[in-house]
Amino acid sequence: MNKKIIALMCMIGGSSSMVFSQASTPDSVVIKIGESSKVIFSIHKNDLQTLKYYDFQALMNDMIKKLENEDRSKMEAPSSNYLKENKEDTSVVDYKDKEVTYEWPKDENSDKSYGNDDEGDDWVTYEGNDRSYRNGEKRISRVHRGRGTTHSFNFDLGTNNLLSDGKFPDSNNDLYTIKPLGSWYVGINSIQRTRLAGKFFLEWGVGVSWYNFKFENKNTIVSKDNTGVIFSADPRDLDFKKSKLTASYINASFVPVIDFGGNRRKPMLFDSHGSNSFRIGAGPYLGYRIDSYAKQMYKDGGDKKRDRNHDSYYLENIRYGARLQIGFNDFDLFFNYDMNELFSEGKGPALNAFSFGVTF
Repeated sequence: MNKKIIALMCMIGGSSSMVFSQASTPDSVVIKIGESSKVIFSIHKNDLQTLKYYDFQALMNDMIKKLENEDRSKMEAPSSNYLKENKEDTSVVDYKDKEVTYEWPKDENSDKSYGNDDEGDDWVTYEGNDRSYRNGEKRISRVHRGRGTTHSFNFDLGTNNLLSDGKFPDSNNDLYTIKPLGSWYVGINSIQRTRLAGKFFLEWGVGVSWYNFKFENKNTIVSKDNTGVIFSADPRDLDFKKSKLTASYINASFVPVIDFGGNRRKPMLFDSHGSNSFRIGAGPYLGYRIDSYAKQMYKDGGDKKRDRNHDSYYLENIRYGARLQIGFNDFDLFFNYDMNELFSEGKGPALNAFSFGVTF
């Protein structure tokens, strides 16, 4: 009877241990080798400290020797064979996610997938979070995150204004003088980031943007005749609140960027995985006007009213200019300058639009 009870307890204990062992699944690291091979490490978190003292170079050497000899038997060497004599040498892959894939880049002169850079340092490309790590006993001093293109949606938010022969219109108290506060520039962009070489990237894509030119004089009215656009003071006896001219464009941009951190993915504002580095870029953009309107807000007898008139107002259909980007960590600033004038030649004042702000 006692023997049966003991046997039953052993069975229950064994089943419990199996359940707990299955519940605590090990993490895995998959190392791709060439086009069709890979090495998979299945590692339990409880063994991470022990893992630090393993000599994986010796383990790989034994594995390669067995493969070269076409030895199909299992590798059952005692784990002590691969323990390092120097316990201070803590060469270990640093990973966080449950599965991370590392890819060794191809050598141009070989089908193998390992190599080194111009300075002789080992290098690696990989997919996953940006992390540096050690390879055997030699630290990888340069990490190449691979060629290719990554995508992101960026939002530009800032202010815009106008220049006339390099001066602001308010110097002549013109009716189209812009009030910076409230003259918002907004852009929504789909950006591709392509690595061209090392830390040199091309950020290119398309987007939509809005110029909002809020006039300093609240009673400014925008109209036009056959000769051109007209800016005049509204003669009505009303309590004017706002007057502005808005133009929207669809744009394409091509901005070469030097990212001193070599971050493959474009960092974003408030992005905890952003690049810890300085970056700068400048390049052209081209836009096509898709809508424009003039808007007035005023009170008439205590009632709020809005007049919105959609018209071209002789605005140029095409805008083109140069964009400057400067960033550090996850913070980016932009500056856009339209090289062509806002209005068609001879149809309005000679004005160039510009905008600046933050990208997130």
